[in-house]
Amino acid sequence: MFVASLAMLTACGAAASRAPVAAPSTSAPSVAASASASNRASGVNIPRVPAHTPGISPRPSAARLTGAALRPFTATTSGPLTATDLPFTWHPGCPVPPSDLREITLSFVGFDELPHTGTIIVNAAVTAGVIEVFRTLYDARFPIRRMEPVDAFRGGDAKSMAADNTSGFNCRYAVANGPPTWSMHAYGEAIDVNTIENPYFESGHSVQPPAGAAFADRSDHRPGMAYPGGTLVDASAAIGWGWGGYWTDPDYQHFSTNGH
Repeated sequence: MFVASLAMLTACGAAASRAPVAAPSTSAPSVAASASASNRASGVNIPRVPAHTPGISPRPSAARLTGAALRPFTATTSGPLTATDLPFTWHPGCPVPPSDLREITLSFVGFDELPHTGTIIVNAAVTAGVIEVFRTLYDARFPIRRMEPVDAFRGGDAKSMAADNTSGFNCRYAVANGPPTWSMHAYGEAIDVNTIENPYFESGHSVQPPAGAAFADRSDHRPGMAYPGGTLVDASAAIGWGWGGYWTDPDYQHFSTNGH
């Protein structure tokens, strides 16, 4: 279009199997994806296929969003990972080895306004900052649709986006003109958040994912959206990350360590 264990931050619940962990979906109707396949990673023989049910964000009442207290935020980091843990998102030749990556299992608030637990894979060097961002989002009750590794989608970025999935590591090239270059996702140093509410407007192509066209008006601030001065953009800027929403071809879902 986002080192040591951080159990000290609020470890609650073991990071169990090394296989990708599916977070509960918090709503939504299926949408077909049409991202640039030539620039997106994919795989075969998925061990399981998640039920994609993305959709248009509801408008939760302010009363419910500011109602009863949430259970405490939790985040547990596990790793180093292995190639077995990343069957569709890593392959020989990727810019970082699996041992540089960590799996974080953490709390988030869904569009149903309830607490959920999701899993995201990032570089070991950025785990502390990533946890800080998601803690801020949780405390602010910023809604996230779902959060699971892109391996759950056979490494297919288009499928992950169509499912409104928040994710991190995926060894793939950047969607850009010119010679192929690694995306910051290939380093585990980029995160895509609420991909339907925050679509990618690639010049000469349709909005990605297609359902994101409903969020083309960025002045209409709705739950789960990224915008200047908003919770998500400010939380990411607080740890020094850049936002793709400032690009010429804006990628509103994309946050990375270097702004690329």
